[in-house]
Amino acid sequence: MQSRWDIGEPEKPTINKDTEQLKSELLTLNMGPQHPATHGVLRIEIWTDSEIVAHAIPHLGYLHRCMEKHAENLDYRGVIPFVDRLDYLAAMNMEWTYVAAVEKMLGTEVPRRGELIRIMTAELQRIASHLMAFGTYALDLGAFTPFLYAFEEREKILRLFEEVSGARLLYNYIWIGGVWNDWTDEQLARVSAFCDTMEEEAKKYNELVSMNKIFVQRTANVGVFTLQDCFDYGATGPVLRGSGMKWDLRKNAPYSLYSEFDFDVPVGEAELGQVGDCWNRYYVRMKEVIQSIKIIRQVLEKLEPGSVMGKVPKVIKLPKGEVYMRHECPRGELGIHLVSEGDSKQPYRLKVKSPCFTHTSMLPRIAPGQMIADFVASVGSIDIVLGEVDR
Repeated sequence: MQSRWDIGEPEKPTINKDTEQLKSELLTLNMGPQHPATHGVLRIEIWTDSEIVAHAIPHLGYLHRCMEKHAENLDYRGVIPFVDRLDYLAAMNMEWTYVAAVEKMLGTEVPRRGELIRIMTAELQRIASHLMAFGTYALDLGAFTPFLYAFEEREKILRLFEEVSGARLLYNYIWIGGVWNDWTDEQLARVSAFCDTMEEEAKKYNELVSMNKIFVQRTANVGVFTLQDCFDYGATGPVLRGSGMKWDLRKNAPYSLYSEFDFDVPVGEAELGQVGDCWNRYYVRMKEVIQSIKIIRQVLEKLEPGSVMGKVPKVIKLPKGEVYMRHECPRGELGIHLVSEGDSKQPYRLKVKSPCFTHTSMLPRIAPGQMIADFVASVGSIDIVLGEVDR
């Protein structure tokens, strides 16, 4: 149903000669690019009728770094630190998707231990990413304490990543052929202990936030994406699953060793509110944390001594051709389209399909008719990172 505020152009003030009453025009406001609720340097131009949003137009490019063009002038290994900076809250997942594309064209076999460690780090990164989403979303809606709880647990993951990679945020850890550094028994024991702690913490988070009366009122039945909306725009990840679609590449198109693992794919079930609203998108992420813990525990059981790096030539030259690789990242399906001319150490073309870009483009669909405060909740619920949107 079309909203009465969903109009093409802002209205100009007019005088009704019969009633002599003034009809006001829509007020244009900039939400961002320094607004804390835009989760980065995103500017959203909103036209408002008092507290009601009539239009919302995202303006991108404030974090554009020409990443895809830079990749054409770097060797295949040199691209890895650049993909780190796409979704900088899920750098491990970014690296893995790109590296898997190169390995597919190169025909490289990754040792089993290296592949299992990749899965473990990717799932730890997923938990860290969802913790950030949990903390900042609560902050958007006025709750400060959950942010501190989230960072306390996230810090444990970042500390482990720092030990194995030397960096806390942008890792350059997953390399072509495997991973740069192995995990020690002591570090793996800490991963196991973290899983136990995180499971209990998740219960606390749900009591504190997920089922909180005020939080539910702010998010349930707000910012509803129907399943058809998701299909129209190409939504993936928690946004799609929050609308009720059970689609996860780790299950539906398994890559790496994911076919060996037992885990569930959470979807929105209208436990509160309705399928596709802000609460369901949020709660899908909270459920995914538990499933990631389940996967990590299975990795720890399967790990055996061995190499973490396969045989890779010192100078990497890919055969002429192209490949498209997609992985299930914390914010949706990241796609890497890699083209090689076969006579160069650099990619001829590298195109990144960003789930965050897709989800940002969906904001104008749900904005008309929302209160400004509800629109803030809607923006936070899609959990975007502008490094990936702008590239």
